[in-house]
Amino acid sequence: MTALNRVPSLMARAGTASALTLAAVGGSIVAPGLAPEAEAAAMGARALKVAASKKGAPYKWGATGPRRFDCSGLTLYSFKKAGKALPRTAAQQYNKTRHISVKNRKAGDLVFFHSGFGVYHVGIYAGKGKIWHAPKTGDVVRLEKIWTRRVWYGRVN
Repeated sequence: MTALNRVPSLMARAGTASALTLAAVGGSIVAPGLAPEAEAAAMGARALKVAASKKGAPYKWGATGPRRFDCSGLTLYSFKKAGKALPRTAAQQYNKTRHISVKNRKAGDLVFFHSGFGVYHVGIYAGKGKIWHAPKTGDVVRLEKIWTRRVWYGRVN
């Protein structure tokens, strides 16, 4: 039995107080808070790839894919394919994310456009000031530069 295979049984016998000590058995130390960040980044990267794969899909109000999307339908679909369920609307999605600052944004984070306190649009941050989104009726899913500073960022955990 390898050291990694013994960790769960050792943890069960030792209890949670010794969990960090036992995590070192496999040759690495688990730091609290880092695993969820890595998981969120990986999920965001997967969702970003899904959104990019929908380039050119027509906008349709209320549509959640797989061939037509509205803005929150695209983010819902992309994160669902990446393994995470989101609520339906942009405002509900904002309320379910961990809010982050512009300087802490990463590719795969959600970008919420707001007017005052109301969220009216959402896209997936692609890096370099751009998002993948489903803009409006008559348009298609596309990569576009963020056109305003009136945005909030959220990370899906």
